[in-house]
Amino acid sequence: MQYIFVVARVALTLAILSYASWSDYKTREVTNRAWVIYAPIALALSLAELMIYDPSRLSYFALSFGFTTVFALLLFYAGGFGGADSKALMCIALALPFFPTTLIKPLLAEGLSPLSQVLFPITILSNSVLIAAASCLYLLLRNLARHISGKPVFEGALAKESIGKKFLVLITGKKFSIATLKAKWHIYPMEDIVEDNGENPLKRKLVIVPKEEGRDAVVARLSKAAEEGKIDPEVWGTPGLPMLIFVTVGLFIALSLGDIVWVLMSHLFG
Repeated sequence: MQYIFVVARVALTLAILSYASWSDYKTREVTNRAWVIYAPIALALSLAELMIYDPSRLSYFALSFGFTTVFALLLFYAGGFGGADSKALMCIALALPFFPTTLIKPLLAEGLSPLSQVLFPITILSNSVLIAAASCLYLLLRNLARHISGKPVFEGALAKESIGKKFLVLITGKKFSIATLKAKWHIYPMEDIVEDNGENPLKRKLVIVPKEEGRDAVVARLSKAAEEGKIDPEVWGTPGLPMLIFVTVGLFIALSLGDIVWVLMSHLFG
């Protein structure tokens, strides 16, 4: 009978996160109804299972949820997480506070880390961060390939920007046409221009942390400069993939392979 509870918790989590990831990718928004449905069902299933089969772990359930909630809120207020990301992590803590060993075991022998047995949501998060880092490596290699092929990377005034700024742009963005920026609002420009009245008509700069506020004005300035032939019609931008996608992938990896960070550390230091 306990298997039914575990299957229900895992299936619920996968279903909600898959929907939330799709919604976040398409619209950059996730309705609060998803969390309103997810949270109470997850809490009811977890509490019922623990009270019936393992009441001694109720205190660990509270610890897992409490720690994850504090951590998620800290990430949110520090700007590292969006609202939906924080809510997702807290809901995961209600549904899957520990690795569901009753149902499955990781394929990797070292995958069942001590952390995943007490704070499984943090294992999911660490997997997610690792996948996000891999996406940065992909962007870097793509941009280096562009440079090697002879296509412009940092032309004009952008060539004078600092090495640090250039590197951050290389690992988080790529070139987009201005038409694409206009059509896809979730792609943020990573460069801007400032016009001086006559003396230095065009100043071009990289933007490391693009913001939603003023995005349309930046795109309009870039579009005007491109139409006047002052800049190339391809500019730096970042697709800003939603973290929820990485969280969902991190969950799949955690359930199938385990704690990837722990596995890597075991091989490096074990």
